[in-house]
Amino acid sequence: MSEARAALLGTLVDDLAAESADLDARVAPLDDAAWATPTPAAGWDVRDTINHLRFFDRDALLAVTDPEGFGALLSRLGAEVLGYVEQLTEEGRATPPQDVLTSWRIGRDALADALRAVDPGVRVPWFGPPMSPASFVTARLMETWAHGQDVVDALGQDRAPTARLRSVAEIGVRARTFSYLVRGLAVPEQLVRVELDGPDGDTWTWGPADADDVVRGSALGFCLLVTQRRHRDDVDLRVSGAAAEEWMGIAQAFAGPPGAGREPLGARS
Repeated sequence: MSEARAALLGTLVDDLAAESADLDARVAPLDDAAWATPTPAAGWDVRDTINHLRFFDRDALLAVTDPEGFGALLSRLGAEVLGYVEQLTEEGRATPPQDVLTSWRIGRDALADALRAVDPGVRVPWFGPPMSPASFVTARLMETWAHGQDVVDALGQDRAPTARLRSVAEIGVRARTFSYLVRGLAVPEQLVRVELDGPDGDTWTWGPADADDVVRGSALGFCLLVTQRRHRDDVDLRVSGAAAEEWMGIAQAFAGPPGAGREPLGARS
C-alpha cells in the first residue's frame, strides 16, 4: 500500500511540475508592461497571480517540512487568512517581475523535492483541514491550473486541456459538500453522478451510475465551472435533476469564503 501511495504521490508531483512549467512558459517572455496586464480576478494583474502562487508554494513548503512552524503561522493569523492574502499581494507588488519569476521557480522546485521525500501516509496541515500528501499536491495543482487560467485569459491565449484536469475535477467533485457548508446551506442527501469527457477521449466518472441527478460534459467545462473561472452559461455541461442543478450553481473547488464567480463572457465589455 505504501508503495502504491508513493507512486501516486510521485505522479501527482510530476503533474504539478508540468502545470507550473506550462504557466512559466507563458509569463517568462513578458515585459514589465505585460506583467501588469489585469486578469479576470478583480484587482489582480499577472504579477499578482504569480506572486500568489509563489507565496503559497512557500507556505506549502513550510507545511510539509515544518508542520509545527506552519501551525505557528496559523495561530498568528487566526481568522485573518483573507487579510493575509491581501498583505502578501501588496508585499509582492514591490518585487520586480523577473525576481518574482525566479523566486517562484526556486520555491516550487524546493516544494517538489520536499513532497517527493515526504512519507505518503502522514497528514499535512493547511489553512483548512489537514490532508494526505496526495490530496495536498492535488490542491496545489488545482490552484496552479485555476490561476493559470486567469493568466491565459488576461493574455488572450489558448490552452489545450490535458489529462491533469482529472485532479482538478476530483477536487471539484469532493468539494460538493463544502460548497454548501461554506454558504450555510443544508447538504442534500441526493447523490450526483458526474460523467466527464477527458481530453484524451476517455470518460471520467464519479457517483452511482443509477443516480437521478447527473452532470455530463467536458472535463474542461466542469473544471472551469468548479474553480469559478467561467459562468455556468459558458460551459458545455448537461445537468439533470434539482440537486445537480443546485450544486452547479454554487460549485466551489477552492477553500475560503464563497467565491463571487464570473460573469457570462457575453456580459464583458
